[in-house]
Amino acid sequence: MKSDNREYPTKTLIRRFLPYYKNHKGVVAMDLFCASLTTVCELVLPMIIRYITNSGLNGIMLSVSAIGRLALLYLGLRCIDCMANYYMADMGHVMGVGMETDMRRDAYAHLQQLSNTYYNNTKVGQIMGRITNDLFDVTEFAHHCPEEFFIAGIKAVVSFIILSTVNLPLTLMLFAIVPVMTFVCIKLNRRNRKAFAKQRVQIGELNAAIEDSLLGQKVVKAFTNEDIEINKFEKGNMEFYGIKKETYKYMALFQTSTRAFDGLMYLVVILGGGIFMAKGHISPGDLVAYVMYVSTLIATIRRIIEFAEQFQRGMTGIERFLQIMDSDIEIYDEPDAVEMETPKGEIVFDNVSFEYPDDHNTVFHGLNLKIRPGEKLAIVGPSGGGKTTLCNLIPRFYDIDGGTISIDGTDIKRFTLRSLRRNIGIVQQDVYLFSGTVMENILYGRPDADREEAIEAAKKAGAHEFISELKDGYDTYVGERGVKLSGGQKQRISIARVFLKNPPIMILDEATSALDNESEFAVAKSLGRLSEGRTTITIAHRLSSIKNSDRILVLTDKGIVEEGNHEELMAAQGIYYDFYTMADRMK
Repeated sequence: MKSDNREYPTKTLIRRFLPYYKNHKGVVAMDLFCASLTTVCELVLPMIIRYITNSGLNGIMLSVSAIGRLALLYLGLRCIDCMANYYMADMGHVMGVGMETDMRRDAYAHLQQLSNTYYNNTKVGQIMGRITNDLFDVTEFAHHCPEEFFIAGIKAVVSFIILSTVNLPLTLMLFAIVPVMTFVCIKLNRRNRKAFAKQRVQIGELNAAIEDSLLGQKVVKAFTNEDIEINKFEKGNMEFYGIKKETYKYMALFQTSTRAFDGLMYLVVILGGGIFMAKGHISPGDLVAYVMYVSTLIATIRRIIEFAEQFQRGMTGIERFLQIMDSDIEIYDEPDAVEMETPKGEIVFDNVSFEYPDDHNTVFHGLNLKIRPGEKLAIVGPSGGGKTTLCNLIPRFYDIDGGTISIDGTDIKRFTLRSLRRNIGIVQQDVYLFSGTVMENILYGRPDADREEAIEAAKKAGAHEFISELKDGYDTYVGERGVKLSGGQKQRISIARVFLKNPPIMILDEATSALDNESEFAVAKSLGRLSEGRTTITIAHRLSSIKNSDRILVLTDKGIVEEGNHEELMAAQGIYYDFYTMADRMK
């Protein structure tokens, strides 16, 4: 998997960003046209002042009607300027929001395709920062970047042409400063960019720490560790403060250097213009126009400078967006993948090897296992033996490194991921309910089902009775992660979700180990009904719940070391026997 902190050259960022203008070409063209109109007024005004000044100094009397025509010309240009500016401020920003929306959609869609490995190594707070705060800055960047540089280009070129006709030597002296100024700005901008990137990373870390602490607030209170959490937050907060200080130091250097160049340009005009006027090479009216054009040029440079911070924020936002988009999709459909129809449920592991891609921890080497259609298979063993990993390989949450896993004789890689996972139901110990109603969470199992089907699924899961007693029944809001419900209630809702999905293959991953005895009994009954007629793989720590399984495997870091039903394994008096008798002694 590619690094989430990969750095990109500015050219690459802009090249990758440009395609997002494609859906907004009309608005971009109109925005740039309006931007050109707004420059006309600024560029014409010095010529009007020059004409009036030279006429007065040369003794040419201007009529009231001539002055009126000039005033009307300027008024008309100002009206055009106002209308053009309104379009830029309105539709230009709407275009930026549209591009931000497109990018966020692409990022979220890409995140849905990334594997468990990515999420195991990336903090949720960092991901959220990348698709929210970072893309906010892209809105302003998308709108202002082409606009500001387009306006600056027009003003620079037109000003150079007009000033050259007034006095070429003075113009060349003035514009000789621009390359030096550009070089210094680029150097300082690179430092700014790195500082902004560090700032974004740290705010992501801060968000992740806040999320972690707030989600675990019950544990914090239970252990009275509020001071520890405050200190942890303060440390991260102060690191962010230090990074912000560094950012503003470079911004201050940038702004100070540009102000110095502003002063240098005015100094050239004062010295050069004054000398040329004293020698009669430039008229007073021309010098006034010259000063006005220089002021316009410097104002434009200042706008670019003010935009520089926004530019760097936009570049950083685009870079962090691309870091998501360039994260490898490690598990994907093969080109010739086919849809899995309703399987019989035979699952075969043939010489399977697997190690986790992030830490290269070998879990299986040459694992062989055959699960018969409709068989109720239980897996037991010590923690770290690979029980959950084995189950995660069947729906391809991870891809194996060697061997094959097949369903009904077909390698699971030959099936589309969507159809493969559609035929597998999973009930886990750690139930995740989405923020919403009970009904919405049940329908998550099959979104196209109707309300009656969802209620029937809840009845099969033994959840209908307690749901009916809730304040708003099936329309009761469950809170974030189902916080308003008990563990047993959440588990039964998750079982109802799988009943509604009605898959032919079931994986029960320690589904009752965290429940009290009463809840465990209710959930066990629901699971019993759920597993009827399906290939069922059960991982359990409470061995009493799997006594009636067709077959039990004992899985350790050495692989499958024992196999048989409950009676056979107890008679063998091996590892399973030790586990079972130990559980009896602990009662």
